[in-house]
Amino acid sequence: MSRISSPHLPVAPRISMVMRDVLLALIPGVAIYVLLFGVGVLINIALCVAACLLSEALLLRLQRRPLQIFLRDYSAVVTGALLALALPPYAPWWVPVLAGVFAMSLGKHLYGGLGYNPFNPAMVGYIVMLISFPAELSTWPAWSPLWAPAVDMGAQFAAIGGGSVDGLAGATALDHLRTGLTQNLTIAELSDAPAMGWLGGRGWEWVSLGYLLGGLWLIRRKHIGWQIPLGLLGALAACATLFWLIDADRYASPLFHCFSGAAILGAFFIATDPVSASTTPRGRIIFGAGIGVLTYVIRTWGGYPDAIAFGVLLMNIAVPLIDQYSKPRVFGARRGSQDSL
Repeated sequence: MSRISSPHLPVAPRISMVMRDVLLALIPGVAIYVLLFGVGVLINIALCVAACLLSEALLLRLQRRPLQIFLRDYSAVVTGALLALALPPYAPWWVPVLAGVFAMSLGKHLYGGLGYNPFNPAMVGYIVMLISFPAELSTWPAWSPLWAPAVDMGAQFAAIGGGSVDGLAGATALDHLRTGLTQNLTIAELSDAPAMGWLGGRGWEWVSLGYLLGGLWLIRRKHIGWQIPLGLLGALAACATLFWLIDADRYASPLFHCFSGAAILGAFFIATDPVSASTTPRGRIIFGAGIGVLTYVIRTWGGYPDAIAFGVLLMNIAVPLIDQYSKPRVFGARRGSQDSL
């Protein structure tokens, strides 16, 4: 993503190059994911990417648009990969397939394709499945590292094929926290559960650190700006710190919120979508901060344990307004005279 620095016009990288770098940046987080929770996520990625590519090809054909140009830009592959990481790896095979179809049809091509979609396609596909099939989207894996697996690989494949997930899935840290607090347990009493780790959920903090490493590399490559990640994580941490200082027995620490769920993945890979996110420097900070606040509010008092997807889609609605009131001053214009130009 090029920086706004008028009057200079930097040469923007090709879409395909940016998308390939995004896929490369995901590798550390995905590798740790596989190492700590099994190979189910790789099957999710394969199914989601295949569904996104096939759906995109069909929709392009129906619109009589050229296939090769759009299929080779890797945007559908990135959408499929991000969608797969948002879905639980032990969900039945048809869940990632349907999610990919909805992401491409409702999230992207309904509005005219790449560059015209006001909503993040991957989050549209995820939210449709979450609302439609909440039970299937609660099958998150329990700690099962490859060096000491709690379940064999055959059981993992059987679950993806539609079999039982008993013994495979477990409550996430955010689920465990929400359930325990409704039973009047304190944060200290809940922290000894198997789902809880040293920063966030057990194992998930390491996955988040992998995403953080990849996200920082994307910033260094200038494919994304620092404003949205800083705004999202900063606002999420600020809200968590305020309530944690008021009552540490009822409200989790800022580190727990930042390293649990999809906070890091959302901050660097999802919220930074160049099409559906804010485009002005000040607007990106506002956009990211809005997602962070919404995420904390829904996590703490809403009906879902994690809320990155809801925060992203709700702030996508506000992007035109944010950009309208956060325009940088035109080079050479007097302060206050921009609107008259």
